Amino acid sequence: MVIDLVVTKTDDGYTGEVPSLKDCESWAHNEDDVIDKCVELVRFYANLSDETEMKIDRARRSGKKIIYKLIFEK
Repeated sequence: MVIDLVVTKTDDGYTGEVPSLKDCESWAHNEDDVIDKCVELVRFYANLSDETEMKIDRARRSGKKIIYKLIFEK
């Protein structure tokens, strides 16, 4: 399964959201922390175990937004 993670640079940190999962969004002071928080939320919303391997691939950048692809087996 492949889903998008959109990370946006804001004035006070970074926001992350997974558009395909309702209410799956987070905020942190730095980019790595917001990615970690969003991955944790994806694991919760998709009911994935901690052992499920997930690859994070930086796909593209558009202005202040960075699009990542989260790749995992469901």
